[in-house]
Amino acid sequence: MDGLDIGVYVPQMGFTFSDVLHRAMRCEELGIGSVWLYDHLYGPGAAALPSLEGWTLATALLSRTERLRVGHLVLCNQFRHPVLLAKMATTLDQVSAGRLELGLGSGSIEDEHLRAGMPWGSFAERSRRLAETLEILDQAFASGVIDFAGEHYTVRQVPIAPGPVQSPRPPIVVGGVGEKFTLPLVARYADVWNVPTYALGELERKLDVVRSLCAEIGRDPATLRLSVEAVAAVAADDAALPEVRALAEKRFGAPGFGLREGGLVGTAAQVADRLRQLRELGFDQVVLFTHDRASDRTLELLADRVIAAL
Repeated sequence: MDGLDIGVYVPQMGFTFSDVLHRAMRCEELGIGSVWLYDHLYGPGAAALPSLEGWTLATALLSRTERLRVGHLVLCNQFRHPVLLAKMATTLDQVSAGRLELGLGSGSIEDEHLRAGMPWGSFAERSRRLAETLEILDQAFASGVIDFAGEHYTVRQVPIAPGPVQSPRPPIVVGGVGEKFTLPLVARYADVWNVPTYALGELERKLDVVRSLCAEIGRDPATLRLSVEAVAAVAADDAALPEVRALAEKRFGAPGFGLREGGLVGTAAQVADRLRQLRELGFDQVVLFTHDRASDRTLELLADRVIAAL
């Protein structure tokens, strides 16, 4: 089981900065490897709730911690010009001494784009924009100069210096499971493929697709790190499990969260067994939505009884 990285997803909807910072610092103190945020203009489906901006929040967390890695699942490619994103990423990697995880996706919430007057477009169009951004980031990190002419972006000899601390680059995490548009981008550009909760019921088939796509372009699938999101509801013991399960079902019972498919509802020992199964499938990173939004008690259970068991 060596190498299984456990991260915690802390969606910032309804949280103050102090709330998020406390959770990040507890994760670092407990040896939990990473914290992940969302990238939306407001909380999906809850526009009236306070919601801190994702990149600014990640910068603040990285500046207040020393070992914790921080990323987004995932940044919206529509929000930032890829040259600016490259500059932001190399700068934050410098600021954090190499602890940035660069998650990126094509955009998922049409409503926030329409409200803000931002371009949306079809999934195919957004995927083509994402492909160009990934190519631009690849250039920026590899050579320190971007020179690119595409359908959506044209960049002429823009230097990106200083470069990142991480070598060869901050891990580029591409999330999604769409076989026509997203997974070919994963195979070609991603360092890490993140499987969202809604695909937990078809992990093995999607794995086969990604490996086949890698083979088609001559990439060794072993060079692609596998990551998965899942809801975790960890109970201290059997007596506490009904209450923990009920809260998980209340918050994450919708089909898109894959609560049952993920199989991470149970005592610490049961959750650890399921994590072993994911590791055997080839996943070496699991990012957890906790049933109670990363309370101190749950983070301590994860560290002391789940991660320690692995």
